[in-house]
Amino acid sequence: MIEQRERTARILLVEDNPDDVDLTVEAFKENGFSHELFVVEDGLEALAFLRRQGAYDKAPRPDLILLDLNLPKRSGHEVLAAIKTDPLLSAIPVVVLTSSAAESDVRRSYELSANGYVTKPAGLEEFFGLVRAIDRFWCSGGTRSMG
Repeated sequence: MIEQRERTARILLVEDNPDDVDLTVEAFKENGFSHELFVVEDGLEALAFLRRQGAYDKAPRPDLILLDLNLPKRSGHEVLAAIKTDPLLSAIPVVVLTSSAAESDVRRSYELSANGYVTKPAGLEEFFGLVRAIDRFWCSGGTRSMG
């Protein structure tokens, strides 16, 4: 059975490591996903994108945010707190996608209303499987845009 999607999901990847960005882009391509993937490299840029400020005044509202915690300029936790306390942004699902498995990071992320927390796997196949799981849970069936 072929799964029908209402439309392509818009995903904002907030990641400062170019290797992780490349890996994520490759994983989406390898899995045959046609989602629109937008990438920003730091916490301030993420908030500008989401608030449609400056160069991002025409940015689309993402259906899903994949958020690293270890970011320059504004930490992932600070970005998450800003998203979840903004009435225009708070309904957008945020999945923390990070290398940190620290219990304090997991707990803090959920306290700030993260919708999910995933530790980046080390292996390529495991990472591709993670991207498939994210697609199945968050994107398949048409996650709705908030704006």
